[in-house]
Amino acid sequence: MLYCLMNDEGVPSKRSFDLEERTARFGKAAIRFLRTIPENSVTRPLIQQAVRSATSVGANYCEADDAGSKKEFKYRISMCKRETRETKHWLRMLATADPERKEECRKIWQEAKELHLIFATIFRNC
Repeated sequence: MLYCLMNDEGVPSKRSFDLEERTARFGKAAIRFLRTIPENSVTRPLIQQAVRSATSVGANYCEADDAGSKKEFKYRISMCKRETRETKHWLRMLATADPERKEECRKIWQEAKELHLIFATIFRNC
């Protein structure tokens, strides 16, 4: 199941959407996935960090979209890059901590990678 391409009711969505919507769906998909991981002394901090970074991507993009200057816009886009990279890291650690969910983790990781590439391109071109 690819969580990012689901609407709020869990129905697959093929509709194209803007980056603000995509980052929101990414954060929600990450939350839905991370809630399925059993918590223990190893996974708990990894889950918390992954939730923070995955949901920060959309928040920073919203801030970039409302930036009052080019400098602020570029800074916020750099934060989006940083948060997607951090999310990929936490997902790799979770895949190690809970190998049974490695494939599901990989799907969310792939979306984080795609978002990172998008933000890297925006950053280079602004």
